[in-house]
Amino acid sequence: MKDFFYAIQDLFVDVLFAPLDALRALELENWFAANTISWIFLIIGFVAMVYWMKQLKIFNDNNEEDKSVSSHSFL
Repeated sequence: MKDFFYAIQDLFVDVLFAPLDALRALELENWFAANTISWIFLIIGFVAMVYWMKQLKIFNDNNEEDKSVSSHSFL
């Protein structure tokens, strides 16, 4: 049973975390390249926000937005 857990450890440490170790080593050389994944997620989030705001403007221009004072019937 002990070998089974050592096999899991070897899988994660030597195989699955290898890309993260490469990013950690790359950070010492170039910080921007090491954070490429973060930059990609920031760009995706910004594009999604711009798309969302564009859709909200379309609904606002068509007067489809419910602008009543109370948002729930019990208020």
